[in-house]
Amino acid sequence: MLLAERAESERLRQIIRELQRHRFGRRAESLPEEQLQFALEEAEQIEAAGLAKSESLVERKARAAKRRTNRGALPTHLPRIETVVDVASTICPGCCGTLHRIGEDVSERLDIVPAQFRVLVVRRPKYACRTCEDVVVQAAAPARLIEGGLPTEATVAQVLVSKYADHLPLYRQAQIYARQGVNLDRSTLADWVGRAAFLLRPVHQRLLDRLKTSSKLFADETTAPVLDPGRGRTKTGQFWAYARDDRPWGGTDPPGVAYVYAPDRKAAQPIAHLAGFRGILQVDGYAGYKVLADRGEIQLAFCWSHVRRRFYELAQGGPAPIASEALVRIAALYRIEDDIRGRSAEDRRAMRQERSHPLVEAFQPWLREKRSLISQKTKLAEAIRYALSRWAGLCLFLDDGRVEIDNNTVERAIRPIALNRKNALFAGSDGGAEHWAVIASLIETCKLLDVEPHGYLADVITRIVNGHPQSRLDDLLPSAYPATPKLSAVA
Repeated sequence: MLLAERAESERLRQIIRELQRHRFGRRAESLPEEQLQFALEEAEQIEAAGLAKSESLVERKARAAKRRTNRGALPTHLPRIETVVDVASTICPGCCGTLHRIGEDVSERLDIVPAQFRVLVVRRPKYACRTCEDVVVQAAAPARLIEGGLPTEATVAQVLVSKYADHLPLYRQAQIYARQGVNLDRSTLADWVGRAAFLLRPVHQRLLDRLKTSSKLFADETTAPVLDPGRGRTKTGQFWAYARDDRPWGGTDPPGVAYVYAPDRKAAQPIAHLAGFRGILQVDGYAGYKVLADRGEIQLAFCWSHVRRRFYELAQGGPAPIASEALVRIAALYRIEDDIRGRSAEDRRAMRQERSHPLVEAFQPWLREKRSLISQKTKLAEAIRYALSRWAGLCLFLDDGRVEIDNNTVERAIRPIALNRKNALFAGSDGGAEHWAVIASLIETCKLLDVEPHGYLADVITRIVNGHPQSRLDDLLPSAYPATPKLSAVA
């Protein structure tokens, strides 16, 4: 009896530590990149200010020469505005002869013109016949996303990118526009977003359909607070994310991600979303995917990152030798993955069989042994059971080089949804959440492909408005657009 009470007491203490860490501590297993960047920004600002105060003219020139050597070239597609800084006179100051040009120094600086509004005026002359007085001829008006409305397709695209890529709610955008004397009500911007999302729905559906033709997908879900006007509060919907990224093993299919909104987290949702998909689905521990696997339609690959997370939470709460040893063993698997990333699927499978398989094979009996030594009511026992109950799916990556060790690909893809949720707090309705899923899918796929999202959305909206055929939706997917030119290093 005393042993059971001690085990229950330890379990409760662990729960308290988890709650304290969840409430007051850092929840990520590693320091978020954004936080590291903030710290580096502050350090670099202080260093720059100190150098500006103390360095001499000679030192400034030396640093400038070093910057020119290492910084690379500005993109060639940017327009160049040239200024010639010439000498006042071509008469030689020594002998009064005529100077001749022997070369020049060219320097480039990046300049920014703040966003400016402009008005596109379309004039359509009318013509009448003097003989036939009842005949009037005029060219047809160009097609618009919003008939009789103010915005061009590029303006609407800017609103979409600001909201779903830069996480600026519409009321903040309205404030930005007002500073330039353009007064646009938030409801007006919302109308533009809704119309664009409706127009882009076929492209979003085509993106999801193309992803489902893959032999392997990632899947994940996150909550979506949605306003519930009838009850005067928010309800909890779900964003489901389905992603493909075969680049780690040299696959030729373009990467992409499609979000789908659903009002609940029932297993019926992924069943409906993934209708027609046959292959490997890499997921976290959510039981809803098991229904698909039981039907024989898919094979589930599980995520070592989720296994590691449970042991990490225990190790962070205080001395935990078993959890710490589990983390060391899992870290060894990740080191192997770092070594083989980018190799072909065949090479990855061979290396995993040689190096990872023995580690995994030894890990399972070790977990079983440790489980037998501890109380089954503890959080540590839960972590061990979590791993052992999914062992077949956790081992799938050993036999297939296309499979990743974890589900982090889709977790990274779903992070922008969380950022937008943090800024916007909630979607205004189920319909608004569906619009969110449509536009975010196209923007995040553009980011995966290095396609500039503003130019992409402006072009796609324009083409649809002008009658682009539904039979050629593949031409409107982000993968059909060229990647944005990148900075090139100076040789």
